[in-house]
Amino acid sequence: MGERIKGSRMRRAASIGGAAAGVAARTAAGHAVGATRSEEAKRAALGKQQLKAARSLVKVLSGMRGAAMKVGQTLSAVDLGLVPEEFREEFQEILATLQHTAEPVSFDAIRKVVESDLGERLKDSFADFEREPLAAASIGQVHRAELHDGRQVVVKVQYPGIAEAIHADMRNLGLGLKLLSVIAPGIDTAAIADELRERIGDELDYELEASNQRAIARAYRGHPFVIVPAVVTDLCRERVIVSDFIDGRRFAEVREAPDAERDRLGEILARFYVNGPLSHRLLNGDPHPGNSLFLADGRVAFLDFGFFKRLSDAEVANLIETTRATYQDDAERLLEIVAELGALPPDPALAQPFLEAYLSIFGWLMIDEPLMVDGSRTAEMMHGYNALRNSDGFESMVLPAEHLVMMRAVMLLVGLLGQLKATNTWFDIAREWLLDDEPVTELGILEAEYWRQSPAVLR
Repeated sequence: MGERIKGSRMRRAASIGGAAAGVAARTAAGHAVGATRSEEAKRAALGKQQLKAARSLVKVLSGMRGAAMKVGQTLSAVDLGLVPEEFREEFQEILATLQHTAEPVSFDAIRKVVESDLGERLKDSFADFEREPLAAASIGQVHRAELHDGRQVVVKVQYPGIAEAIHADMRNLGLGLKLLSVIAPGIDTAAIADELRERIGDELDYELEASNQRAIARAYRGHPFVIVPAVVTDLCRERVIVSDFIDGRRFAEVREAPDAERDRLGEILARFYVNGPLSHRLLNGDPHPGNSLFLADGRVAFLDFGFFKRLSDAEVANLIETTRATYQDDAERLLEIVAELGALPPDPALAQPFLEAYLSIFGWLMIDEPLMVDGSRTAEMMHGYNALRNSDGFESMVLPAEHLVMMRAVMLLVGLLGQLKATNTWFDIAREWLLDDEPVTELGILEAEYWRQSPAVLR
């Protein structure tokens, strides 16, 4: 690949548009052939066409990076029920290649970015810097390196020219989302576009991300089963983040682990993405298969903190109160809380449909019996919430940012747990903050002791 990411709007538009046309043609052919077949044969033909469409999507997006690839990565993290069940696992595996296998840029291009940002030669900053990347993703790639004091680190480097490419992506976003509407009819592409536009500035600011990572690493320092790599502050800049190297298995490798191990890992994911923010006030809204590593000692390392919100005490209290009202099936109380926040008018007719939307997203956390999370429920969650936004009385709904970030985190978490096929009594985890109960699981008891001793916990 060249020294810079291709940023021409016309080139990138042509690339996306060509892919969209090809996907549309293949899908239409699948429907045409299916017209003369049995229902079962139609499903099989459509499923195969969608798999081909997914491969085309991956091929284009993996070379584009930026906003376009972010769309594909989001799809890879959740099961939206886009294809027939018998093809679903293969479909997710194809999209999963977008998590950490983008086409890398040349080492010379990466070296120039690092040296430009750090203001010194690579050999002055690092004793060793591996030329081949450990991973390449939508906005940057990661290289292993060694500091002069022997510390093993990873260096996350933003692609040269990615900012210009992303701005081109944003102008072409409507065209690019045609790729999704072809293989995922009914998906709310406008909502995806809005989210990308809101997030993309933060995604490009590695100094902000390093600050986020530093805060959450401090909260989890010495935690019994969660690790967040420490940041090397002196070597972090707007396009460079340096943090401790962590050696672990990727998400795809633990999906075939024994049941008990997968169940335990599922509990750790739920505790990190849901319970954790309500204790230390740091909300990470990007549960993603590529954002965790699974260590041999049973701990889980969490990476990538670009999509992040620092919560106030009042915001945490509101999150807990709305979820508690949902658990108690108290539609009037739920509406009262969100109306006080200015999210909705206090119209009693809105209470029940709003409660049902919250139940569709958070209800699985409130089931007091063993449950294997169904990853395809993310489709139900997203379609239900989008339908609510478009229904009478909800046109002006503006939920607080912390609710939207938590909802997104929970939806993506369901996708992760579904792929992991993790089973748990999830209410045993949620009850600690929902009802202020003492923990009843082994991991919960370990974590409670840690939080009692941690200055990061404000509850």
